[in-house]
This record gives sequence, C-alpha cells and structure tokens, in this order.
Amino acid sequence: MALKKYKPTTPGQRFKIISAFDDITTGTPEKSLLEPIKGSGGRNNQGRRTMRYIGGGHKQRYRVIDWKRDKEGIVATVKSIEYDPNRTARIALLNYVDGEKRYIIAPHGLKVGQQVQSGKGASPEIGNTLYLSEVPFGTIIHNIELRPGEGAKMARSAGSYAQFLSRDGKYAIIKLPSGETRMILQSCKVTIGMVSNTDHSLESHGKAGRKRWLGRRPRTRGVAMNPVDHPMGGGEGKASGGHPRSRKGKYAKGQKTRSRTKASNKYIIERRKK
Repeated sequence: MALKKYKPTTPGQRFKIISAFDDITTGTPEKSLLEPIKGSGGRNNQGRRTMRYIGGGHKQRYRVIDWKRDKEGIVATVKSIEYDPNRTARIALLNYVDGEKRYIIAPHGLKVGQQVQSGKGASPEIGNTLYLSEVPFGTIIHNIELRPGEGAKMARSAGSYAQFLSRDGKYAIIKLPSGETRMILQSCKVTIGMVSNTDHSLESHGKAGRKRWLGRRPRTRGVAMNPVDHPMGGGEGKASGGHPRSRKGKYAKGQKTRSRTKASNKYIIERRKK
C-alpha cells in the first residue's frame, strides 16, 4: 500500500500525506450489507452534551462485517477490496458458492479472485479462518476471538497482528500487538495474516478540516483552560500544567488503570511493555 504526498500549493496540502487508495478495487459498496448510522453529536437521549469534541462529519453508512466467520467448509471468492469509513482497515467483499455475500476485514496481501475458507480443515493461508488448535507455531494472525463463537475482538485495526507462539493444555499462547503474552482457548477462531492498510499510522491530515470530515471537533488542551475548568488550567503565561491528568483529576500518564481483581488477569502471562 502506497502513500501520496502533495506539492505545497496550499497550506492544507503542505503537510498532507494520505493513502493512494491503490489497493481499492471499487467505490460502490454492496447495498444489502449497508445499515444507516445516526450521528449523536455527543448528545444523550435528553439532548444534553455528554461527550465533548464530537459533531459534524460526512454522512456515512455502516458496513456489516462478518466477525464470526461461521460459514464453515464453504468456499468464498474475493469479489472486491473496499474502503470503509468506519474503520482504519480495508474490507473485502466475499461471494460464497451458495450465493451469500459478506464483508470481512481484508488481510494484507489479499487479492480479488482469491478463494478463502473458514472452519476445520482450512489451510493456514492468508484470509482463511482457523481454530487455534489447527494453527501452526509462529503464524501471524489477526481477528482473534476471546471466547469461542463470540466473534473477533482483538487485532482488528489497520496493520495490527499477533503471533501464535505455543500451546499449553487447552490453551494457545499468543503475543499481542501491545507486546502482551496471554492464553486463549484453542477452540477460539483466528484469521491468518496481518490487517491491511499497514501505512495508516504514517498518514497526516494536513489541515483541521479533514478532521472535521471525520466528525471530530477541535480538542481544547487542559493547560489552555482556567483552573475552574481543568486541574492543569491557569497560571501566568505558560507557567501552568503539572503532572498530566484528566479533567476529573486522575493521572493520565504512567499510572496503571487495569483492575488488580479483573477475572482475565489469570490468562495474562506477560504484561504489555511500557
């Protein structure tokens, strides 16, 4: 996947670095897999603003993604690779031999016309979904289930992946994108390969307006506020701040936020790196 840099003919173009979208094969989504999205503008059901910095943005429709890949043993052909406004990764439209169509997260390297499959007996090739009990050691995986049949929960964003390390009884040991090593039941499904749009982290909007198209309003820094509005507010000139903290006063950097009594702690072998 390539990035596109612009000549600085305008201030907005000067720092703009965006995807070349050369991996996308069609601009028209599958109509039967679209659902409406109603923007909240950061308001609750009483019309009161409960979330700041949300509002505006281009009208979007939700693409229904198949997170469970439960059509086991049925071969599907990749019809197109498409842009999805609701996520950083690309999505792929699958045509199953029984006539059904479904969207999946497109792995890096998936091509139009390629055949994919899920379930027991599927080969460990890019785009195929297997049970962890059948995945070879060292394989790069994404779209990882945490509970059998629940659907993919981890390693779903652009360029992310995990690595299958070993097995221990009924558990598989995998290394997550954060560096955390944890155990997951071998009856959970994963998809082979890494997520597409690997250069997403290198993109630069170039101007504030492009952020507004995504529905994100300007975010005010805490140090620019008054003491009544934020713990980091106030002070003469730039003599303000202190330890980074949230609006409610909780430390924002360096403090552990995970509960010590969380039930899933027993599955974590090694914590993520700081």
